[in-house]
Amino acid sequence: MTSSTPIVSKAIVTGHTRGLGAALSETLLARGFVVLGVSRTRHTSLAARFPDAVEEAEVDLADTENIEAWLGTGALQRFLRGADRVLLVNNAGTAEPIGPLDAPHAREVGRSVVLNVAAPLMLSCAFAEASKDASDRRIVHVSSGAARNAYAGWSIYCATKAALDHHARAVALGNERALRIATIAPGVVDTDMQAALRETDQAAFPSRDKFVELQRSGQLASPQQVAEKFADYLLSSKFGDAPTVDLRDLPS
Repeated sequence: MTSSTPIVSKAIVTGHTRGLGAALSETLLARGFVVLGVSRTRHTSLAARFPDAVEEAEVDLADTENIEAWLGTGALQRFLRGADRVLLVNNAGTAEPIGPLDAPHAREVGRSVVLNVAAPLMLSCAFAEASKDASDRRIVHVSSGAARNAYAGWSIYCATKAALDHHARAVALGNERALRIATIAPGVVDTDMQAALRETDQAAFPSRDKFVELQRSGQLASPQQVAEKFADYLLSSKFGDAPTVDLRDLPS
C-alpha cells in the first residue's frame, strides 16, 4: 500500500439502533468508517443519511442459533474484505433481569447471558478469523462500572460485564497479530437503560435512588458526548495498552 492509497476503515457495531450504539455509529461514520450495524431491527434514518456507508444485519443477539446462522452466511467476511483498519464494537446488552436471586426466571437469565457475554465472544472469534488480512484490528467490549463494583439486585448484569473484562484481559495476553482489545466503561449515560433503572422497584434494586439522583442532578452524559470521547480513545495509539478502561478516568 503506497502513501497515496486511501485507508479503508470499517466497523461492526452491535445494538446500533439507539442509545450509545447509535451515537457511536454516527461518530464513526463521520470519521470515515463504513459501518455494519447488527441488531434485531434496522436504523432507517441512519441508513438514509449515510446510504453509501451503512450496512445492516437483523440478528437476534440473544439467540445463539440466530447468531450462528448469520455468521454461517459469510456476511462478516464479505463486509470486512479489503479493509485496512477494522473495528468490532460489542455494544448490545441488557440490564435485565433485575431483582434478588430467586426472582428472575431461568429463561431471562439465559437470554441476558447470551446477549451480554456469548454474543460478544462469538462475534469476537468470528471477527478475529475474518479480519486476518487487515493491518489494524481492534475489538472493544462496552463494559460498565457494574463489572467492577457489585450492586444488590443486579447480580446477572454485574457478572456478565465482569466476564467481558476478563475476556479482554485473557485475549490481550495472547499477543494476537495486529489485534488490540479492551473493554471501555462509558460512565453514566442518558439512555433507555438508565431510565429503566430509575423506574425499577427499590425493593428489587436497592441502589435505585442513586440513579434517580444522577438524573436529577444533571450528571448523566449524553450518548453523543460519550461517543466522541469513546471513539477518540478507541482510535488512538493508546487503545489496547490496558485491557480495561473507564472513560471517566481518561483526560478530557
